[in-house]
Amino acid sequence: MKAKSIQGKSTEAIKTALENTMADGFKPTLAIAFVSISQDRTAISKLLDTEGIAIFGCTTNGEFIDEKPEKDSAAILLLDMKKEHFEIYFEEYPEKNFREVANSIAKKSKLRFAKPAFLIGTSDPACDGEEILHGLEDVIGKQATIFGGAAGDDYAFTETFVFSNAKDSKCGLVCIALDETKIDILGVSTCGWKAVGTEKTVTKSEGNHVFSIDNIPALDITAKYGGLENITPENTDLLVEIASNFPLQLQREKGDPIMRPGLVVDWSDHSFYTGGTVPQGSKVRFSLPPDFDVIDKVVKEVEKLKETKMSEADAVVVFSCAGRILTLGPLMSKELDGVKNVWNAPMAGMFSNGEFGRATGGNIELHNLTTCTVALKEK
Repeated sequence: MKAKSIQGKSTEAIKTALENTMADGFKPTLAIAFVSISQDRTAISKLLDTEGIAIFGCTTNGEFIDEKPEKDSAAILLLDMKKEHFEIYFEEYPEKNFREVANSIAKKSKLRFAKPAFLIGTSDPACDGEEILHGLEDVIGKQATIFGGAAGDDYAFTETFVFSNAKDSKCGLVCIALDETKIDILGVSTCGWKAVGTEKTVTKSEGNHVFSIDNIPALDITAKYGGLENITPENTDLLVEIASNFPLQLQREKGDPIMRPGLVVDWSDHSFYTGGTVPQGSKVRFSLPPDFDVIDKVVKEVEKLKETKMSEADAVVVFSCAGRILTLGPLMSKELDGVKNVWNAPMAGMFSNGEFGRATGGNIELHNLTTCTVALKEK
């Protein structure tokens, strides 16, 4: 499988890059498109659709094809994967029936492939990503290979979108089902945020809607321990500060803790929605951003993946949390450069609102503040 990555800050720039990329006879069949909400994703989709290219698309909080993070651009990974080796699925969940929708896609993919693997993108900051995973696992099983990310909107945390050929939704799931007997897909997820303070109890929650912690409204206790000020709807920087600098860590009996930052606030009762389920009665701790050595940790984990499981890759896809670049700043380039150099294969990535991948404890889960690196190779 051949792959190429292109990037541009206008539809015309993408058109030119696409034409130049295909000038040598390269005929991509699949595009993994990470597009800023400021770009005309409809026009970009039409360009790809006209060339007969299937589209997996997400809006972002930033995008990249190499070590340089960009914003207000479109970053697209083009692959000439055999059409019989993949299928694109696109469904909406306006009723918040996340598990049911994912379950339906899994059943369709199971009819198409004996052993399907998945790259997924979700929209709506209040989406419960773990319910999406459960819906896929209900059909495929716990051993399912699933990676992906939650779409962004340049840190507005209001309306995010997934898109495909002539399809676009602010409350939907886009999915590439891959024939895992024909396509190797492996990945690794690395975080680094450190827990602080004592354990606290989630005293009221429903799914990913956290109402209170230690009987205090979720937003209020977060503001108290984080020293946050100006806790009002008018403070447009509040959610970014909560998500990147003082997120919750969901403690577990087995495996590493899972990050659960607040992404959407319900101002009527100062509760908030997280990217994944936070069970009532569960234990949480607040956390602080990592030291800069987390960059080396990410690169070493990817190098280990190459050394032990996939010596070569045709393409690399990266889902990195938006909170990481806010915390690491210019040093984010060092992390991306390190990841790129492991396989030296064409790469595209996005800064996301959440990341899907297999955790250290062995389970596939919805992460936050994590870098999820995915390598693809056609057998």
